Amino acid sequence: MGFIRTYARVLGLLAGDRKVAIAIGVAAVVLAGVQFLEPLLFGWVIDLLARASGLEEGALWSQAVLLLAIWGVVGLVGIGLAVATALGADRMAHRNRLGLMHRYFEHVLSLPLSFHGDTQSGRLMKIMLVGADNLFFLWLSFFREHLVTFIACLVLLPLTLFLNWRLALLLIVLVALFCAISGYVVTKTQKAQEKVEWLHTKMAGTAQDALSNVVVVQSFTRLGAESRLFADITRQVLAHQFPVLNWWAVVAVLTRSASTLCVIAIFVLGTVLHLQGKASVGEIVTFMGLATMLIARLEGAVGFVSRLVFQRPSIEEMFAILDARSSVPEAPDAISIGRARGEVAFEGVGFAYPGGPPILQDISFSSGPGRTVALVGHTGAGKTTAMALLQRLWDPKEGRITLDGHDLRALTLESLRRNIGVVFQDAMLFNRSIRDNLLVGRPDATDQEIEMACRLAQAWDFIQATPDGLDTLVGERGATLSGGQKQRLSIARALLKDPPVLILDEATSALDAATEARVQQALKALMAGRTTFIIAHRLSTVKDADEILVFEGGRIVERGDYTTLLRQGGRFAELVRTQLTGDGSVQAAAE
Repeated sequence: MGFIRTYARVLGLLAGDRKVAIAIGVAAVVLAGVQFLEPLLFGWVIDLLARASGLEEGALWSQAVLLLAIWGVVGLVGIGLAVATALGADRMAHRNRLGLMHRYFEHVLSLPLSFHGDTQSGRLMKIMLVGADNLFFLWLSFFREHLVTFIACLVLLPLTLFLNWRLALLLIVLVALFCAISGYVVTKTQKAQEKVEWLHTKMAGTAQDALSNVVVVQSFTRLGAESRLFADITRQVLAHQFPVLNWWAVVAVLTRSASTLCVIAIFVLGTVLHLQGKASVGEIVTFMGLATMLIARLEGAVGFVSRLVFQRPSIEEMFAILDARSSVPEAPDAISIGRARGEVAFEGVGFAYPGGPPILQDISFSSGPGRTVALVGHTGAGKTTAMALLQRLWDPKEGRITLDGHDLRALTLESLRRNIGVVFQDAMLFNRSIRDNLLVGRPDATDQEIEMACRLAQAWDFIQATPDGLDTLVGERGATLSGGQKQRLSIARALLKDPPVLILDEATSALDAATEARVQQALKALMAGRTTFIIAHRLSTVKDADEILVFEGGRIVERGDYTTLLRQGGRFAELVRTQLTGDGSVQAAAE
């Protein structure tokens, strides 16, 4: 039943092309009937020749010409229908393959970071490409070739009972036996093939993991270990694949011999019936032709079904991704607020990851335009999680977060995130031109606006020094740029977006002192007039914050400005002292 449900859903994906699919189906019914007529006409010609001695020459030729004319028309109609069916199937399959890839791509991008944190990008790419290609093959071959076969078996084969029910029963039994053997093999192999597909996915994930960390692989001399890990997976693939191939090899041998066996069986029974006057020579020839045609088509259909077995796991993997639901669903009546003022408030917010202990407890604070709030504390204290909630990467378990008085859950995700800009510790640049990277947050920006943002971000000079200026490709993750250059482009990107709310996620922690000084100038330009939140790594960078929130164990244990907190001599003062003196772990003040 799972096999049938999977492929019923595959056909359901063509709902947008239902008219085309129905038209192809109708053409396939007519084509099956036309192909069914050919052996019947051949049998009639044989019967005419068998009766030729008892007919006048004129009558013989008139009947022969009529049969041949009908045969010619049937052949031309069959050719026309086959061409029309092939063209329609080709276009429908190509259109829906690309449409499904776009839908998958859009869906995966919309899933929260919690999903992407648990799922390798190499696996997601493999599932999309392999799944879409398999669905393309299925749609194309089913509508272009095998739909005619299934119609012939289910509809036209029973009609042979009206020609000669004895020969028809033999043909039906032989076809049913053929299908039963194929069905048995399907049940024996589908579980093993699911394991094979899982291993293929694991192989893609392992390769992507090693390639994306090639510096670590080479630095730690992991070449041999990673190669052995990959080779071990390939051995497992072969160990599980070979038994499946063995079963289908047996089916292939039976298929090749089935045509001969069917023809012999029909010839023997037909001869016996002919001697008893219960079957004409033409009927015997017709059924031999039908058997040859059906078995040839069934041979192709068995190959089709075997591929369905092989491809089902990859298709179900694709469906599993498409069925994945966001942990932050958008309300049906969610509103878009346009450009926000930037009034942010956390009201008794509590949060825990699914199945985990509490991360945040009773977090309350607020900020507005022109104010800067810094979040500091030990690793795991909850700072980054609080800012993730502000971007609605997760929803609070308790309390609420508001923007301009609106609960974030009442806003559309697009309008919320359009009003929030983030400068990450890692600039996260696309492997595209500098211009394309800057336009990420605001695609309609002019060259003048781009230049102004880059000048404010202290990035224009080095951009002008590159060979192609704004059209210079930055490489994967900005590999052709220095850390400071990447960070200044990240700031320029945020400036161009011009968000009312800004999050600086350890934006200078990976930079040397000289580069940090230049980036800090750019950050001051970026922060002007905005509601800014700083996740601090170096506590010296939060001296000018209007309010500092000290997180510990998921709670805010201290709050105040830099001078006030130092005078209190509490947790913040201890963190500063640790960083300045190096007493204890340097990471004591980092997230």
